[in-house]
Amino acid sequence: MPFNIVLYQPEIPSNTGNIGRLCVGTSSILHIIKPMKFVITDKYLKRAGLDYWDKLDVRFYKSWDDFLNKNRDRKLLFFTTKSNQVYTKINFRDEDFLIFGPETRGIPENILKKHWENSFTIPMSKQIRSINLSNSVAIVLYEAIRQTGFY
Repeated sequence: MPFNIVLYQPEIPSNTGNIGRLCVGTSSILHIIKPMKFVITDKYLKRAGLDYWDKLDVRFYKSWDDFLNKNRDRKLLFFTTKSNQVYTKINFRDEDFLIFGPETRGIPENILKKHWENSFTIPMSKQIRSINLSNSVAIVLYEAIRQTGFY
């Protein structure tokens, strides 16, 4: 069964395009929580996603509450620079929802506080604030796939 990549209010179209392409390549589902800072027909999104966008299983939500209402009883895992728990400590399962925040501000603290026990980070040096969103998704997603068995 596929993993679920959730982008909370994405801001950079090329990141979303790259993540969409990654989802197609891993048979994952992409969930996008609005509002977005670009339109889905953006040329940079399409360029990054190449000609794979029509093969992508992508689902849109009006808001965080809309997403929660449609995905009740799912295992939600949050990725943030604010956590001290390292993502490699997670025991991933098929169909987990891997949630990533917008590029400039991350997942809002009020959401993280409600799910703090399921919030994780990717270790990095103190020289940067964060790793690029599409790279972060790839790092976490491939660890999840490694743990659950490659196809």
